[in-house]
Amino acid sequence: MNFSTKFRLSLMMFMEFFVWGSWYVTMGTFLGTNLAASDGDISLAFATQSFGAIIAPFVVGLIADRYFQAQRILGVIHLVGAWLMYRMYESGEFSEFFPFLLVYMILFMPTLALVNSISFNQMTNPAKEFSIVRVWGTIGWIAAGILISAFSWDSPEGLAEGLLRNTWLMTSIVSLAMGLYSMTLPETPPKSKREGEFRLSRALGLDALAMLKDRNYTIFFISSILICIPLAFYYQNASPFLTEIGVKNSTGKMALGQVSEVLFMLALPIFFYRFGLKKTLIVAMLAWASRYVLFALGDADSGLWMLMGGILLHGVCYDFFFVSGQIYTDSHAGQEFKSSAQGLITLATYGLGMLIGFWAAGQISDYYLNPAGLHDWKSIWLVPAGISVLVLLFFISFFKREKEPSHQ
Repeated sequence: MNFSTKFRLSLMMFMEFFVWGSWYVTMGTFLGTNLAASDGDISLAFATQSFGAIIAPFVVGLIADRYFQAQRILGVIHLVGAWLMYRMYESGEFSEFFPFLLVYMILFMPTLALVNSISFNQMTNPAKEFSIVRVWGTIGWIAAGILISAFSWDSPEGLAEGLLRNTWLMTSIVSLAMGLYSMTLPETPPKSKREGEFRLSRALGLDALAMLKDRNYTIFFISSILICIPLAFYYQNASPFLTEIGVKNSTGKMALGQVSEVLFMLALPIFFYRFGLKKTLIVAMLAWASRYVLFALGDADSGLWMLMGGILLHGVCYDFFFVSGQIYTDSHAGQEFKSSAQGLITLATYGLGMLIGFWAAGQISDYYLNPAGLHDWKSIWLVPAGISVLVLLFFISFFKREKEPSHQ
């Protein structure tokens, strides 16, 4: 892959995740402060990600990616997304805002697969080339968070003036640029021309259900779904939590979690091959429990270091569980189920697991809301900490040590 192609794909990844990071991190805070949304409303808004993850295989696998070039689908989705984002920017209440968000996420979630498809189609050695391109997506997410805090949209003064609404306008503009830019990307033929006959069961990952006959993989599969419940608490509650307790530049500070993600992504192969799958997953689940305990005990003053520690653990939490889990799934699936297996685990975690998690986070947050409109955050964060410990104990008890992958 030459430098020009690598640059174009890297810019695509940067813009794709800049678009997502521009609104996703602060949406809970925006809905609470600008639209007076309840915790139940906020959990419903975040659940649109799960709805999108469940419907995405139909949008890409069944319709779009079978008949149209991937880069053109990507462009059209982002152009429509720009209009939807502008409508959300103009919305004055949650009932008006939510339908636009739901349609947007159903359209947006498939783009995560499309940018990968476009990238892989240009690579001769994806194992070595993809990470160099994909890391720019994480940098785009980080840049969005830093920019929001640099503009002080998430500051107490900015929130009082309703400036956080500008995140939707910024996303609309960048999404428009992304839509136009996508049309210039390298051609990626429809899968129907590359992979032969289409089967819905393969697109949805249902072929890989045969893998669940293996006891160890079933334990891992169940653990993956369950660990997404505490994961949803972080995505949904972290920004409102930091904002409510008075942490300055909270969005910029949360972007450090993605910096951590980049660093631990580099450390993962060494740790994975040195200590094996089981220990890697155990460390990840311990990190989940530890992060939420730190959130429960920390504050915006002398306990700020605890909050920062919890944020910086994001790389361990995410990379050591989900990325190593993808590696495990790929090696366990064999050639027959490689594509289906990744589709199945994504559908189960980002679809089912996080859907349950967002609902639970909304119920717990609403339960610990006092009449003054403030949350008992210590009690809220101890719930996902406890769930993480229970998932850890389940995994340790039933997952048996197995032969580790080759170092080659």
